[in-house]
Amino acid sequence: MCTVVVSIDPSAEIPLIVVGVRDEFTARPWVPPARHWPQSRPGLIGGCDLLGGGTWLAVDPGARRVGALLNGLGVLAPQETRRSRGDLALLAAGGGRPVEGDLGHYDPFHLLRADLSGAHLWHWNGVTLERDDLPPGTHMIVNSGWERGEENERVAFFRPLFAGAGRPSKLDGPWEEWRELATGAGIPSEDPRTMIVHHELPDGRTFASGSVTLLALAPGGVRYDFTADPRDPGAFREILTE
Repeated sequence: MCTVVVSIDPSAEIPLIVVGVRDEFTARPWVPPARHWPQSRPGLIGGCDLLGGGTWLAVDPGARRVGALLNGLGVLAPQETRRSRGDLALLAAGGGRPVEGDLGHYDPFHLLRADLSGAHLWHWNGVTLERDDLPPGTHMIVNSGWERGEENERVAFFRPLFAGAGRPSKLDGPWEEWRELATGAGIPSEDPRTMIVHHELPDGRTFASGSVTLLALAPGGVRYDFTADPRDPGAFREILTE
């Protein structure tokens, strides 16, 4: 993924809201969210990357916990020993210890694990590992990391909009404002502020936003909305509301 929004309000009826926009080469095969790991991770729901077998975002509804992975910047892992980073998001969502052991097999990443008790973010640049604990508020993570200033145009534009969005009090409440923002608020792909990208590369490949996830986690349950039409706020479908 290339953009994750994390909204934390411990006093709210829905303390945790997560938005994730996945950017990838369009030829890379994947399937929409479901319980794709019935043997190894039977409780998890997420989209599945068919090349690596892992995910960019997964949810454990019973634990009210989400794990999400973004590509980072830094030193790439050696080609001969490189491993898919998709298993890290599964470990994070499953409550395991995703950043133990030798991380030198992984390309740089940012890894989010969030539940009703808090949100934690690990950063691996290919050499060193760092961790941040996200405080209450609205945060945005992009490929450069947890951006807290105004230097990143996407974050500078969208973070105040997400921070000001009305927070539903119920999982089945009105999510139209969040859906509109999560699908890019109509900002065109060529605008540097955009969250929904589309790049035609000189080698003929296309790199683009392929899906958007909108999650709400509360003591009483989880709402999981997903769309593979990332510019249409009306295209979301409910994966889970329980």
